[in-house]
Amino acid sequence: MSQRPTAPLDLLDLDSALSEEERQIRAVVRQLVDDRVRPHVAGWYENGEVPARELAREFGKLGLLGMHLTGYGCAGASAVAYGLACLELEAGDSGLRSLVSVQGSLAMYAIWRYGSEEQKQRWLPSMATGEAIGCFGLTEPDHGSDPASMATRACRDGDDWVLTGGKMWITNAPVADVGVIWARTDDGVRGFAVPMDSPGVSAREIRHKMSLRASVTGEIVLDDVRLPADALLPDAVGLKAPLSCLTEARHGIVWGALGAARDCLETALAYAGTRTQFGRPLAGFQLTQAKLADMAVELQKGYLLALHLGRLTDAGRLRPEQVSVGKLNNVREALAIARQCRTILGANGISGEYPVMRHANNLESVLTYEGTSEIHQLVIGQKLTGINAFA
Repeated sequence: MSQRPTAPLDLLDLDSALSEEERQIRAVVRQLVDDRVRPHVAGWYENGEVPARELAREFGKLGLLGMHLTGYGCAGASAVAYGLACLELEAGDSGLRSLVSVQGSLAMYAIWRYGSEEQKQRWLPSMATGEAIGCFGLTEPDHGSDPASMATRACRDGDDWVLTGGKMWITNAPVADVGVIWARTDDGVRGFAVPMDSPGVSAREIRHKMSLRASVTGEIVLDDVRLPADALLPDAVGLKAPLSCLTEARHGIVWGALGAARDCLETALAYAGTRTQFGRPLAGFQLTQAKLADMAVELQKGYLLALHLGRLTDAGRLRPEQVSVGKLNNVREALAIARQCRTILGANGISGEYPVMRHANNLESVLTYEGTSEIHQLVIGQKLTGINAFA
């Protein structure tokens, strides 16, 4: 006997855990993705090009940029609402969620949390509307998981600062108006709001990527960049400042990865229900149902974890190691779901006509950035044992 199929996230009636406002925000973002992204994203990915500035302005009109921040034109939404938006954006493509995440949770948050009032007034209102785009320069060509070893230097020269060095794998860099650049100084790691048109700053787009192709990624070169004293983020002192920004961004990833996983699972469910082999739909085979059931269970668990972390954030009680649990679990499981869905689609799973392989490729990058799985395992391990195993 056949019954009406149940959508993956309806299995445990998880909508009942959301407020009406949260559901409305999710619906608006989902509609935007359906209307503006899905018809074009396969082409963007295949061509390795994306209209980042145009999309940023559209996202800004909906209040998605820095949406969890308050003031300066930001929406002041809850962490859960922001997470739901990230989920819907990444259901379209990880690159779109990366644009929003880097803009709001890294560049805007760094200025909002550590900048002067003048810096906030200068940059945040235009960044909230998408008229100005930001990037976050922490990772370097030779320093990824160990940012404390960064080689970029900032030296005082009279009242000015002079920055020298380079940053790598920087989302939004080639189209950014401002970069939040982290550098070593005589007083430790400090952050700077750097106009990207400053003399000595160059941003080269990284091409030939096999992942996150619908995202603009670049390398930043800083060749004796002279900045006035007021470019320094006054309250960003030490490595804890950029790491706190990464904690902000990881919260969006915890949710976003679920969007990619959900899109893969929904695609596999639809395909299995219509693709016939040996006289019956693929969905009618026990092995297929076992795969679908296991993936649905992991998706529910990841969603509940994200929701719990979102509620902790809104209550002001979220700790960094808790975000590590979410990032480690949800990205790892999302990637496993994408790979498993590919098997259900068979040869069609590698076709650009379906989103599954695109999501799987994107999640390979999400697995690495904002802390690799190994880094998050060590963060959790240190919390459990009290022993620092990084060195």
